[in-house]
Amino acid sequence: MNTHEIRKEENEVKKLLCLAMCLMLVLPCLTALGEAVKKNEITVPELSTVRRPIPDNEAMTFLKKMGVGWNLGNTFDATKGTWNANADEMTVESSWCGVETTELVFDALKEAGFTCVRIPVSWHDHVSGPDYEISERWLNRVQEVVDWAYSRDMYVILNVHHDEDQFLPTSAHYEASAHYIECVWRQIAQRFRDYDERLILESMNEPRLMNSSYEWAFNPVALECKDAADCLNRLNQLFVDTVRATGGQNASRYLMVPAYDASPDNAVRDSFILPTDTADNKIIVSVHAYTPYSFALQKDGKKDFNYRAAADTRDIILFMNAVYDRYITQGIPVVIGEYGALMKKENASVNNLQARVDWTAFYVAAASARNLPCLWWDNHAFNGGGELFGLLNRRNGQIVFPEIVEAIMAYAGWDNLPDMQ
Repeated sequence: MNTHEIRKEENEVKKLLCLAMCLMLVLPCLTALGEAVKKNEITVPELSTVRRPIPDNEAMTFLKKMGVGWNLGNTFDATKGTWNANADEMTVESSWCGVETTELVFDALKEAGFTCVRIPVSWHDHVSGPDYEISERWLNRVQEVVDWAYSRDMYVILNVHHDEDQFLPTSAHYEASAHYIECVWRQIAQRFRDYDERLILESMNEPRLMNSSYEWAFNPVALECKDAADCLNRLNQLFVDTVRATGGQNASRYLMVPAYDASPDNAVRDSFILPTDTADNKIIVSVHAYTPYSFALQKDGKKDFNYRAAADTRDIILFMNAVYDRYITQGIPVVIGEYGALMKKENASVNNLQARVDWTAFYVAAASARNLPCLWWDNHAFNGGGELFGLLNRRNGQIVFPEIVEAIMAYAGWDNLPDMQ
């Protein structure tokens, strides 16, 4: 072996020794990283939830069939602002969510296990004349998207959403409000009169005294709130009468009505009165509940949720017990038309996903135990400083947070809950 070959062999040995030393340094780091990843795995909690007794009637069966729900939020409910006041009416659909709806959305929802879709629609930017004639283009587009969900055997809730300025619940504005409700709902009901019971019509979204101190704080002793509650009862009654008068399937389909703000607290007050109806027990009480507010809806509120802590779960149990006791035990259907917990980020790569999964599992299990179908509010928002409720990427049909959907599917449905009596 010559000198050159000896030096070459020595260099190879040095390389091997260096590689060994590097591995000795790196392996502990890789092990620690693996343990960290394992610790950060998102898991759906195993919950012990006792199903509450429910009456054996058609309405309770209907709620079970509605199943697992999702909202096509910030889409047809978008409204024109000062920045797009002169835009073509059809561009409004994507002005808030950033994307037009396609059939891919409903294929993805169906595959994920959702069986009910709420399609919120604002109409006031798409009407004309003293009798609020709805634009044919807008109504056709709404019907097209309804049909995409409907043709996939999904239940569909169609409503009047951000039109609150058109039907202020005050005595002074009542005649104008009633005229708007009657004109718009007559046209919508006529268009959808032949759809079967899987189509549900909802009178209003979150009716309230806009831009007042009572807007989100109903005071049962305030004269303004008493008047608002009375006006809303009358408007809900007008909605029911108007839809029923169009005949066809509308004579007997399920109709949804909210109390003031669609608040569950206001739905159980004596000031809220269910409309009388020619159909038997076909009125669904509509409530919205992002509860507890500090975690679910307040952007700078709590990031954590402990499903074992009474302090975190109390508000959920209280409102669900209230509507269960007032309505479900009497065989009257209730639907939680909106719920969700927005994402709260600590930094660009860390958010409170595990807490949201824990909250979702507890919320849905508690609702299912009382036969309360609930529909997640998805506004297609995943980034930025707004309310980040997005679950489904509508551009590619991918579930962005499959862990949250897994939590929903694990506990959705009264019949689906494990028998833990």
